[in-house]
Amino acid sequence: MNDITKLVTEKHNPKTMELDQMSVGEILTLMNEENLMLPKAINEVLPEIEKTVEVICNSFSKGGRLFYVGAGTSGRIGLLDAVECPPTFSTDAELVQAVLAGGNGALMVAVEGAEDDEQSGKEDLRNRSLTPDDVVVGIAASGRTPYVKGALQYAQAIGAVAVSLTSNANSEISHYADIRIEVVTGPEVLTGSTRLKAATAHKMVLNMISTTSMVMMGKTYRNLMVDVNASNVKLRERANKIVQEATGVDYKTASQVLQETDHAVKPAIVMLLADVSFSDSLKLLENAKGFVREAIKKNKMIN
Repeated sequence: MNDITKLVTEKHNPKTMELDQMSVGEILTLMNEENLMLPKAINEVLPEIEKTVEVICNSFSKGGRLFYVGAGTSGRIGLLDAVECPPTFSTDAELVQAVLAGGNGALMVAVEGAEDDEQSGKEDLRNRSLTPDDVVVGIAASGRTPYVKGALQYAQAIGAVAVSLTSNANSEISHYADIRIEVVTGPEVLTGSTRLKAATAHKMVLNMISTTSMVMMGKTYRNLMVDVNASNVKLRERANKIVQEATGVDYKTASQVLQETDHAVKPAIVMLLADVSFSDSLKLLENAKGFVREAIKKNKMIN
């Protein structure tokens, strides 16, 4: 599809034809109203998002990885989600990766021509040693970005699961995807500026994908981020608060146990709720594949 004017993301929004004549308040109100449409658009593709989470969890269970591939804003959104996984869930930096057209330098300075290189999309994934156990999510608001198209083609060619995330129905890149997430967000307030509604919707979808996948992999207990990497003062305080909320102990007790676990929250919770030593808490967690609730239950069954 070379005529991008046919894309819904490139069409004029009839509500903003006089955008340059509106007051600040009118523009902000209208933008907010347009953003309110996004949850409804996402609701239409929840089944596809669910399928994506399922294949990602299956991938992780086999030692596979998740790759977000995009150009420009789409690539940066993928990077934002990927880089938050290690501090939030203590994942290895290799587990969730972002692949940007133009390389990491494109994060700060736009490399606009890079998105037109279909072959680079394939090469960049080949350089990451993509395997059939991996999942590739290609992000492109237009649904036609050659770089993303090439990446998805390569993913399918080697047997990895390919997922398209776009804002246009029946998009070109979706022809090379096993799962199609097409969140139709409509014309932008500023014509063609897909860093607005399209990008916001895509960030929401990636939040859902990564967070739900991590929950299903045992990275939470109740709604607490028990695999948080307490690498600074703020996060150590958060770890303490999590232990208090999960177990009902006071600040001092939580601090003492966290000192013993080197600020690892999961074993601290298991130690307190299962009344076991640090070494035993690690064994219980290992046997429970990292699920805190299951580790506690296993201890009760043993005793």
